Amino acid sequence: METITITNICCIGAGYVGGPTMAMIAAKCPHIQVNVVDMNEKRIAAWNSDELPVYEPGLMELVEGCRGKNLHFSTDVREAIRNANMIFVAVGTPTKTYGAGAGRAADLCYVESAARMIAEESTGPKIVVEKSTIPVRTAEAMRTILEANSPSGKFQVLSNPEFLAEGTAVEDMVAPDRILIGGEQTPEGLQAIEKLVSVYANWVPREKILTTNTWSSELSKLVANAFLAQRISSINSISALCEKTGANIHEVSRAIGHDSRIGPKFLKSSVGFGGSCFQKDILNLVYLCEHFGLPEVAAYWEQVIIMNDWQKSRFARKIVQNLFNTVSGKKIGILGFAFKKDTNDTRESAAIYVCRDLLLENAKLAIYDPKVEREQIIADLKYVGISDSLLLNNLEIVDDPYAALHQAHALAVMTEWDEFAHLDYEKIQESMFKPAFAFDGRNILPSEKLRSLGYSLFTIGS
Repeated sequence: METITITNICCIGAGYVGGPTMAMIAAKCPHIQVNVVDMNEKRIAAWNSDELPVYEPGLMELVEGCRGKNLHFSTDVREAIRNANMIFVAVGTPTKTYGAGAGRAADLCYVESAARMIAEESTGPKIVVEKSTIPVRTAEAMRTILEANSPSGKFQVLSNPEFLAEGTAVEDMVAPDRILIGGEQTPEGLQAIEKLVSVYANWVPREKILTTNTWSSELSKLVANAFLAQRISSINSISALCEKTGANIHEVSRAIGHDSRIGPKFLKSSVGFGGSCFQKDILNLVYLCEHFGLPEVAAYWEQVIIMNDWQKSRFARKIVQNLFNTVSGKKIGILGFAFKKDTNDTRESAAIYVCRDLLLENAKLAIYDPKVEREQIIADLKYVGISDSLLLNNLEIVDDPYAALHQAHALAVMTEWDEFAHLDYEKIQESMFKPAFAFDGRNILPSEKLRSLGYSLFTIGS
């Protein structure tokens, strides 16, 4: 492969991965022109505005520092491909809803579409970087598509999975635990790997940049998320046992977290994990295991998802049971709809499923989240089967937490936004029906204070 000097990077996909990652590369590599492209005109317009489509602490400042200089957002995908030396593919890879592997396998239609467009517009050598979460051996398929459809392009395909945690993405990119780059173990492949290493080396210490073969890199992303999600489901399973036995999940978590072999991270019990990656990646791993004839391994990892779904439905049942086995016509204030704090992402948020279950019990919901738009909440609830009539009659979306809880029978914390720990709960209790019920799905409320005020409080795992 001809020697390439990386002066122009194109990223196809302006979502939660592409936008922030490219903003950081532009900030740390002022000598490289970075073009983020997407067919979604509304999304690109938002990236060029003062209201970014992605909320992350510190992201606005990062974008503003580079936008119009060496960071550009555009819908002209083909021109950006033509001008780029290195092309990142950061398009969506949702779980398939149809055909073979439905409900488990990743849908690669957007990845394939991007590969075909790259092939059509490329001349000379280009390095194509998989940034999307994809199944093992996708790079091989992408390489086949590129070579079969490009008369004059020469390609090396690398795997560079993202390990960003939403809510701390900027912080994670400034000082990552590791950067993982996989490629073909050939002279050309190793040369391409080194080109991408040299981009990250502008700010990441070399010892934190790991290189592997392509397949190890692709699988590592799925396995990392599966291990993290497994810890959450494991501690959540124990939270149910704590509630039955009188043990306290915080004390159990602290005790086992002090074991250096286990460590304290991802041992906080909650209503369940969400986000774009954990469930999708585990289901992808389950599908791979089934495909390669490993049903016992598939069942092992699928149980992580089953436990997570059970924790969400268990929380909704607790609300119904405590409100005298009926929530019909009762107002419940929902605090938070994002899947975690410091993000506006609602993908697979536990709030969606708890709200669905409560609406199907004919509860009246008032939802407040500081960053999630009204349209997104409605779209998510429609997606899980809530009818227009239920949404019209039983759902209120408010821009003030106190309005959500005024004359409510219960409050339910679904996202661990910092502000929820510091609300005026005396004022709230006075405005609620008695007994005032509080269900803390994130274990962030000042429990002793709430009990002293007369709340009937449920916290997970105690």
